[in-house]
Amino acid sequence: MRILIVEDEKLASDRLANMLLKLNSTAEVLATAPSVRKAVELLKLKPQLDLIFMDIQLADGLSFEIFEQVPVDAPVIFTTAYDAYAIKAFKVNSVDYLLKPIDEDGLQAALEKFRKLSRQTAAPQVGALEQAMQFLNGGKSYKSRFVVKVGEHLHMIPVEEVDFFYSYEKATFIQCNSGKRYAIDYTMEQLEQLTDPQLFFRVNRGFLISLKAVKDIVAWSNSRLKLELRHNSPAGEVVVSREKVQLFKEWLDR
Repeated sequence: MRILIVEDEKLASDRLANMLLKLNSTAEVLATAPSVRKAVELLKLKPQLDLIFMDIQLADGLSFEIFEQVPVDAPVIFTTAYDAYAIKAFKVNSVDYLLKPIDEDGLQAALEKFRKLSRQTAAPQVGALEQAMQFLNGGKSYKSRFVVKVGEHLHMIPVEEVDFFYSYEKATFIQCNSGKRYAIDYTMEQLEQLTDPQLFFRVNRGFLISLKAVKDIVAWSNSRLKLELRHNSPAGEVVVSREKVQLFKEWLDR
């Protein structure tokens, strides 16, 4: 079984590959793609694939965008962290899905379903994918403002005024382009979901930045990148984590 994995988290990709080999000794992961862009490049080479696993939300967009740029002939099993409500928007007989974190039982069941389906019926239908993309991309609204408390007052901060978010001493803060910063009641994980990925990128565990806040990018040790932002933070220097360097470059190059 020749497999392509489209997943932007290397640990998740490696874990899925290991489970596949454990459950099916004939499985062969021909390639992995961490982004829409890389997946399109690989599929344009027309590799002989039996099955594709695709994470829905990648660093540079939704995986449904792949189908708009290149033909996808192999059956697809989507992997997603979306809840069941969102999944209902694109669940059709020809498209299967696995909820993250993926377990062996769920993976085994998906593989059994794949074996029962022919190549024609298992391939994703364009109409279903268009509905899914419309729901997830058009139906989902990102935050346009954040409310912060200053003494007895509440202030509204438009997202256009946000330079970056950061975590520091077990708290989360919002840094404005005015130089002011405020504590907010969100985790970094929540902010990553609530902000538009076209505008913000999480460069490491502690920083979610806006491109307009970046003054300079410097090559740093171990192939990493160090960012000079418009404003400093108590959390210290900002370094793009090693596993996100390539994704960050692709995000910059849109």
